[in-house]
Amino acid sequence: MRSRLLRFLALFHLAISPVGAQAGEGATQIPTPSWWPTAPALPPAAGEVVRVVTVEDLFAAVERAKPGATISLADGRYKMPRYLEIRTDNLTLRGESGNRDRVILDGAESRHGDLLGIARCSGVTIADLTIQSIQANGFKINSNTNVQRVTIYNCVIHNIWQRGVKGVSPPQDAARDFRPTDCRVQFCLFYNDRAKRFADDRRDTTQTFQGNYVGGIDVMGAKNWMISDNIFVGIQGRTRSARGAVFLWQNTEGCTIERNVFIDCDVAIALGNSYRPEHIAVHCTRCTVRNNFVARAPESGILADYTRDCTIAHNTIHDPANRLQRLIRLVHENDGLLVAGNLLCGPPMRVETTSVVRLRSNVTKDLSDVFVSAREGNLHLRAELPGVTDRAERLEQVSDDIDKQPRGVNPDIGADER
Repeated sequence: MRSRLLRFLALFHLAISPVGAQAGEGATQIPTPSWWPTAPALPPAAGEVVRVVTVEDLFAAVERAKPGATISLADGRYKMPRYLEIRTDNLTLRGESGNRDRVILDGAESRHGDLLGIARCSGVTIADLTIQSIQANGFKINSNTNVQRVTIYNCVIHNIWQRGVKGVSPPQDAARDFRPTDCRVQFCLFYNDRAKRFADDRRDTTQTFQGNYVGGIDVMGAKNWMISDNIFVGIQGRTRSARGAVFLWQNTEGCTIERNVFIDCDVAIALGNSYRPEHIAVHCTRCTVRNNFVARAPESGILADYTRDCTIAHNTIHDPANRLQRLIRLVHENDGLLVAGNLLCGPPMRVETTSVVRLRSNVTKDLSDVFVSAREGNLHLRAELPGVTDRAERLEQVSDDIDKQPRGVNPDIGADER
């Protein structure tokens, strides 16, 4: 499995070689396959624009920023000496060129474990840049300080050894007011060059998580989040038991996870998990997981664990050799759960829940030779297929497919509508 990941990364040149020390020096562009989603360009910056060309400029601009301002980063590598925290409403931090591969916030020499945080503010947008090489959290949303409406757009999250995006738990006594609401993570690339090692994170040891405390997006108490059109590659723990590439839990509500691609991640999507603190009744309520591709997720493809009124619909999962037989796993209480129109290439669904769930039009079928390229995670079908094409029940919650093509009166099974 490790060699397959390395071949995949080499194929698409997904590595950034160390170059230079300051902004303005060269940065390596990362080519991407043509079928991956492409982010529409953001409109030109409005209001005050502060241009940044050095690390010192960056820290000063964030410290002095006024609400509504834009900090525009010139192309180059910014070697971060310490944690940087945004605390200004409606601030935008974005790469000047719009090319996310050419503005790199590099935490390899930082004295802190977290790279870029947001605290005590609302309406922050971070776009068109790369963050990389930090022990703990890449983007840290400090929900304990009341952070709302964050947008992370067209960013690369590379070699982050705990969480690419972390949303901490809101305080119990202010959970309703402080929970992070209306946030967006869209058109981003999350990838690690290899599985996590003990040396990457001194706190993740044999006495704690065995080197598996690593994931992509991990948020507690999220409300009305949109996680869409992202790519996740190689989010792996030391023993291949990492946390979710997308992991939502602890009173999360009304979130949508759609049109994402997961390739060689230990766990693709987790709505909740089996640990439930005493003050948490349900991990996820009214969340929707739809139109995602999952290629190889040995720990779990899609998990529902302590949910209520959630939907898992029209996802395609390819993992014939899945070691735990968990392409879709439903466990513990999942009242009101709908699982419909999913295409599983590998073991059948694991239904271990104590709840009565609605299972509709799901198909388990060996389609390895029918996908465009299962190895690369491209799970589009080459042609119409009996038993799959026009065989699903139309759902109000899923009106289009992974490519935003409208679904017919009789939709196809899976994420791709032929």
